[in-house]
Amino acid sequence: MNIDARGPRFGAAVTAAVLAVVLVTGSVWLLAWQTLAFLLGAAGGVGRSPYGLLFARVVRPRLGPPTRFEAPEPPRFAQAVGLLFAGLGLVGFALGPGWLGLAATGAALAAAFLNAAFGYCLGCELYLLVRRVTPRAE
Repeated sequence: MNIDARGPRFGAAVTAAVLAVVLVTGSVWLLAWQTLAFLLGAAGGVGRSPYGLLFARVVRPRLGPPTRFEAPEPPRFAQAVGLLFAGLGLVGFALGPGWLGLAATGAALAAAFLNAAFGYCLGCELYLLVRRVTPRAE
């Protein structure tokens, strides 16, 4: 079943804000929260992530009906990619080296910002690329 395309973009905006605060403050706890949010989005889909639930319960009822839908698999894959980068950032900030924390968190922030500001989901595009180059069992 397809999902409202505004939900992942809302989640990306919240994610970008959280990751920007992480970069400014170096907060390991806030990055751990974001890592958990990515984990829940990757495991259960974006609708089951904290930001997806917030969108469904608070934001979407205040908007008009959706006009654009998308398949749930690319955003879910994007959450897994975000999980990877947030996890690397968490390791870098918690255990070192610090540059790993900054670089990985900065990369996740850049991807989230692209989605939030321009509707361009890098993780979704990576999903489509992987699907194209992966042989399918028939």
